[in-house]
Amino acid sequence: MNLREGVNDGRARLGPNDSLLPGLIDDVALNCLSWVSRAEYASLSCINKRYNKLIKSGYLYGLRKQLGIVEHWVYLVCDPRGWEAFDTKRNKWMALPKIPCDECFNHADKESLAVDSELLVFGRELLDFAIWKYSSIYRGWIKCQGMNRPRCLFGSGSLGSIAIVAGGSDKSGNVLKSAELYDSSSGTWEMLPNMHTPRRLCSGFFMDGKFYVIGGMSSPTASLTCGEEYDLETRNWRKIEGMYPYVNRTAQAPPLVAVVDNQLYAVEHLTNMVKKYDKEKNTWDELGRLPVRADSSNGWGFGFKACGDQLLVVGGQRGPEGEAIVLNSWCPKSGVKNGMIDWQVLGVKEHVGVFVYNCAVMGC
Repeated sequence: MNLREGVNDGRARLGPNDSLLPGLIDDVALNCLSWVSRAEYASLSCINKRYNKLIKSGYLYGLRKQLGIVEHWVYLVCDPRGWEAFDTKRNKWMALPKIPCDECFNHADKESLAVDSELLVFGRELLDFAIWKYSSIYRGWIKCQGMNRPRCLFGSGSLGSIAIVAGGSDKSGNVLKSAELYDSSSGTWEMLPNMHTPRRLCSGFFMDGKFYVIGGMSSPTASLTCGEEYDLETRNWRKIEGMYPYVNRTAQAPPLVAVVDNQLYAVEHLTNMVKKYDKEKNTWDELGRLPVRADSSNGWGFGFKACGDQLLVVGGQRGPEGEAIVLNSWCPKSGVKNGMIDWQVLGVKEHVGVFVYNCAVMGC
């Protein structure tokens, strides 16, 4: 860490005590500070210049990763006021700064993805596609380097500091079979080999260290039931026939999928049922119902995500107090009892409507 000015290494010295935590050598102090909730980082940075430099360096995020310390925050946007973050441990909502984008990007459809300590938001500005990213370290938005093949309606997933996007449509409406890898450590995009099949309105995810794409459409009338698996070591795609038999239809959302403990779960929105994928048989087993309805808008306006060892359902509900967005969670390890999933309310956001435009979960 390039923060060693006046480091307290335990040796006697002249001058004022400038240790991070008085009485502790800095290596010990840093280990202690790594356990502080990242919701408090803004307050820590106000203590003095040295703390400010420490927080802005991102060093604590790297140290937390080494020590296996993870906090899961849910980022979502459900009204024009912008993005909000929900701290699942502290049950606390926080508003993010406004994206400094043009009005076209602000009102156009967007996609989102959490990669390491960054939130990427994909959309379209007046002249072309654009990507804005929110850095948890700097607590602000910056313009992200664009893809080699700009696109929308793609499948995507992240694993640690990398993410992969695959398929989608370019600005002329062509359906793509290309894929790209994003490295958050450098902020750059790298082209990957093409998939076997072009597809848009698909979903992507990582499972067992490999990247998968399922569902989607190869044309306005041709739905896909096959999936594709990308091996990062061999750099090869493998086609998996019948991996997702619940075909996309016109105006239907991409498959709602999430991976917990390397097990794949999906929502069949027409029946509001949660299903689990059997890797050996290439089949799906029905588990139980959702806590909210996903069928009312053809799967749109609804979030189904992995949040640590739990499945997270983010959807709107109407009640005596009005409209609200409710976050429900379930740990698959707890099992299913009598065909029922024991959903627990994780958080509620009142008076923001019932439609979730974008949702992402960041663990760091």
